[in-house]
Amino acid sequence: MNKLWQQWAKTARLMVGVKDYDAYVASRRRFNPNAEVMSREAFFRRCQDERYGGQSMKKCPC
Repeated sequence: MNKLWQQWAKTARLMVGVKDYDAYVASRRRFNPNAEVMSREAFFRRCQDERYGGQSMKKCPC
């Protein structure tokens, strides 16, 4: 039941445009294990700035 809830929450976040921090971390570790990973707060802030017109972003952090 917990796994179902987690999957539902992930789907709901993606539906409203909130990017998945855990997917970001997995991707960074898979493609460049030595790369620095943003904190959850920094990742959220960057995605919010990108979405709502903060500083212009050239590339998604994901």
